[in-house]
Amino acid sequence: MPKESHQRAAEFHDLAAHAHRAAAAHLDKGDHQTAHEHSKQALEHSAKAHQASQEAFQKSAAFAQAKGTTN
Repeated sequence: MPKESHQRAAEFHDLAAHAHRAAAAHLDKGDHQTAHEHSKQALEHSAKAHQASQEAFQKSAAFAQAKGTTN
C-alpha cells in the first residue's frame, strides 16, 4: 500500500531531523567532531528520505491510476 511507503519516508525524514538537531547541539557545545558525524548521518538519512519519498510518490500515482481505471 502507498501508505506504508509514505510512512517509511516520514521515518527517514524524522531520523534526518533528529541528526540535524544533535549536530546543532554538539556545535553549541563546541564539539565539532561529533557535530560533523551527526551532520554526515543527517545527510545520509536525508538522501534515504528523498529516495523513499520518490518511491512513495510513484506507488501512490500507480495506485491512483489503477484505482481510476477499475471504476
